[in-house]
Amino acid sequence: MERAEAEAIYDSGRETVVAVLLRMDEQIRQLSKQVAKQGEEIAELKRRLNRNSRNSSVPPSQDPPGAPERKRPDPSGRAQGAQPGHKGKGRKLLPVEAVDRVIDHWPARCGCGRSLAEVDEDAGEPTRHQVTELPAIAVEVTEHRLHRRLCPCCGAATRAELPVDVPSGAFGPRMQAAVATLAIRNRVSRRDTVELMGELFGAKPASGTVDAILARTGEALAEPYEDLLTRIRSAPALNVEETGWKLRGAKRTLWGAVASRAAVFRIAPDRHEREAEALLGEDFRGILGSDRWWAYRGFDPKRRQACWSHLIRDLTAHSEGLAAQKEFGEQGLDIAKRLFSAWDDFRSHGDRGRLKREVAPLKRELKALLERGSKGRRNKLTWGFSKNLLKIWPALWTFVEVEGVEPTNNRAERALRGPVIHRKLSLGSQSERGETTTQRLLSASVTCRLQGRSLFAYLADALGARVRGDPAPLLP
Repeated sequence: MERAEAEAIYDSGRETVVAVLLRMDEQIRQLSKQVAKQGEEIAELKRRLNRNSRNSSVPPSQDPPGAPERKRPDPSGRAQGAQPGHKGKGRKLLPVEAVDRVIDHWPARCGCGRSLAEVDEDAGEPTRHQVTELPAIAVEVTEHRLHRRLCPCCGAATRAELPVDVPSGAFGPRMQAAVATLAIRNRVSRRDTVELMGELFGAKPASGTVDAILARTGEALAEPYEDLLTRIRSAPALNVEETGWKLRGAKRTLWGAVASRAAVFRIAPDRHEREAEALLGEDFRGILGSDRWWAYRGFDPKRRQACWSHLIRDLTAHSEGLAAQKEFGEQGLDIAKRLFSAWDDFRSHGDRGRLKREVAPLKRELKALLERGSKGRRNKLTWGFSKNLLKIWPALWTFVEVEGVEPTNNRAERALRGPVIHRKLSLGSQSERGETTTQRLLSASVTCRLQGRSLFAYLADALGARVRGDPAPLLP
């Protein structure tokens, strides 16, 4: 009896120990999963914490204090500025026919003390010195008096009408063009515009008048804007970029499409694929240069050019990882460095056949690197990155084949720089009408800059045409 009881107690204790061990084993498995998950979260948080303008799309203005400094050329050991023996470059003198006034100055006395008179012999050509100065500027106020006359037959009073070239408002086309140029090109606030107009020209518009002038200028640009949109949609190659915007504090998106001599901006609800199609139209058949944002996935990779500058930032982020990811990033950066070297050489010699020969081995190297990175999921960052690049593989190399296409999206990013500053200073738009005005003014401003023409002169012509009832001049 005692033996049986002892065996029962033993069996019961063994079962209890086994049950405890099983529970502990399950807890260990759960804890291991939790630790692994937390490790991934920590790695992701570290990756986000280390994001800066070198390894992501974060602008340099948002770099954290601890971000590494951007690479600078190696110091040469020489002081900054011109070196000894450097031939200086001064301002070139205007030709005499372009000078408004010439004043002759004659020496009155020689260094020896003798007085010099007009009858004395000239000692060669005079030294020319030109001074450029602003004249005293003040607005010209013209009063138009609309008289009335009584009809001797019926006794009715008839008032004269304004001539067609006289604006119905208080300010003329050039004055309004100056206000619009200050607001959109120079990003001067309403209050500062009022102050500047008073200091520079002696005019005293109210801040509400500035808004009214900008609205009228936007209306005058309705037809030129539609013409720009049509030409952008038929361009053989263009670059597209998008950035944030605000409407009464709510999130919106500013899209920009830039060709070699034209630019169009459009404010839309978001960064969705449908907005890219709305900007470019369903029938766009040109080459689209952009980053790899998913909104462009609907465009054929054979008709795209993905930005290599964005690619370099992503490869830089991989090169700052560990082990296989670090090696992957470093190899990719080496390929990109050699590719840009070949592109810089091409811009000098212009031989496209030579460019193709130099790029061919780089294509093979990158393809092999991406195929290795896309096998297995040991590192999900390089796996997903490689898969995505292979999906748009033709879009990495369009610049090698097609004239007028560059390997970066710099054209669109440069064009968007001014509008981004405008957004930060103005805090976006306060109405749908304001959005329409802004996108038209930004399009005219950047297009004039691309064409090397005066925005002020163009806006003055457009506003003058509006006063006369004529069609607005386009931006061909």
